[in-house]
Amino acid sequence: MTSQSQQKQAGPATERVRVKRLPKRAAYDRETINAILDEGLISHVGFALGGQPFVIPTIYARVGERLFIHGSAASRMLREVRGAIPVCVTVTLLDGLVLARSAFHHSMNYRSVVMLGSATEIAGIEEKTAALKAVVEHVIHGRWEHVRWPNEAELHATMVLAMPIVEASAKVRTGPPLDDEDDLKLPVWAGELPLRLTPQAPKADASLAPAIDPPQYVTNYRR
Repeated sequence: MTSQSQQKQAGPATERVRVKRLPKRAAYDRETINAILDEGLISHVGFALGGQPFVIPTIYARVGERLFIHGSAASRMLREVRGAIPVCVTVTLLDGLVLARSAFHHSMNYRSVVMLGSATEIAGIEEKTAALKAVVEHVIHGRWEHVRWPNEAELHATMVLAMPIVEASAKVRTGPPLDDEDDLKLPVWAGELPLRLTPQAPKADASLAPAIDPPQYVTNYRR
């Protein structure tokens, strides 16, 4: 069996996603890539339209070997991307600020994924509904069974694209600052400032009946 460290040392699926800047931070194994995709909430979809580059943030969900991207059926981005044009999807998690003794060596601890490929539209009602369920459950697990599911008009107004996870790479930075040897004696505080996405207390909708309490998946929400 291949160890996780050996998997991370394996090459990328294609040269297009090989990490060239600081390659020691690269990971190409699916376990690392999936973990980042599963923890993130927002992806950025990059594409070219009329010779102009665009990057659009959108909610997503990973199911197996595919990434689902959804939005309004009127979205120019989705209407263009569904034509199987080349796209780049990125997801980034910020884990902390890295404060060095020198301005040059300040950095951030992060985990990121870059995916290249093309996406196709999901048209079938059952498959589209399942994809939307995956998106809702990705954002807040347990919610789908408590809400009204999309009706035919809502499904028609929503577009879902599926992008195979084939060409993908991860890049991860962890640990303390990497100061120059000569700077270690400077009387300047250096270290890491960890950051986490932390939910606040839920705020009930103003029209909610007082007897309806927030469910546990809201009060105990964690990312």
